Amino acid sequence: MAKKAKITDRVPEQNDADDDHVDGELVLSIEKLQEAQDDLEKVNEEASDKVLEVEQKYNEIRRPVYLKRNEILKTIPDFWLTAFLSHPALGDLLRDEDKKIFKYLYSLDVEDFKDVKSGYAIRFNFNENPYFEDTKLTKTFTFFDDGTTKIVGTTIKWKDGMGVANGVKHEKKGNKRPPSEESFFSWFSETEQKDIAEFQDEVAEIIKEDLWPNPLKYFNNEADEEVKKYNLTYTLVVKISDALTWTENADDDAIDWEEDTDGVS
Repeated sequence: MAKKAKITDRVPEQNDADDDHVDGELVLSIEKLQEAQDDLEKVNEEASDKVLEVEQKYNEIRRPVYLKRNEILKTIPDFWLTAFLSHPALGDLLRDEDKKIFKYLYSLDVEDFKDVKSGYAIRFNFNENPYFEDTKLTKTFTFFDDGTTKIVGTTIKWKDGMGVANGVKHEKKGNKRPPSEESFFSWFSETEQKDIAEFQDEVAEIIKEDLWPNPLKYFNNEADEEVKKYNLTYTLVVKISDALTWTENADDDAIDWEEDTDGVS
């Protein structure tokens, strides 16, 4: 009589079959997940294109408003000098000699390229001045599809005796410019081409993203006022908290005193 196969003898074969089944389901799930992810990528790409179209549209709408604003700003003496000096980051970059030059700055302009994503230009427009021949100083940032950034700045034509004081480019560490050690105008000569992943021009980013959208905030010192309001509020809260603590302690002392006096005949 043949022996019956033990259950334990069949378990490895059954486990192998189960594993194959699980692996098959896992592969199928991953394939479906990849399909869903591919669909999301397509939607994201479409969304990016639509966002870019909207940004391009509104850049064209904003442009004449910015130009109108610039015409108004020209009528306010030392507007850009005041706005720069009031800015917590940009103000530290202006030396005394730079401040004198900024008095001749009548207009600043930031303009994205037409397609928005490929770059922008920052322009400083000056009245005739005793420092340099130029009436316009520009720094342009161009972003290429291969991931590199081309930076072009105006080579300033300093007048006799002015170049050494203001236009000399000093060696700097990393992307940060040491405050007050070099002229602000040496920024125009910082034009080495970089990989976009390493690209960082703090001055350009601050001007474009912070100062340019609303320079009136800094001209009016509203940024400082917000800080002062915060400090004042914090001080009041601390004082009120201290006063409440003192009152509670005083009440406790009064209770203790009353308890002590109750026992006095």
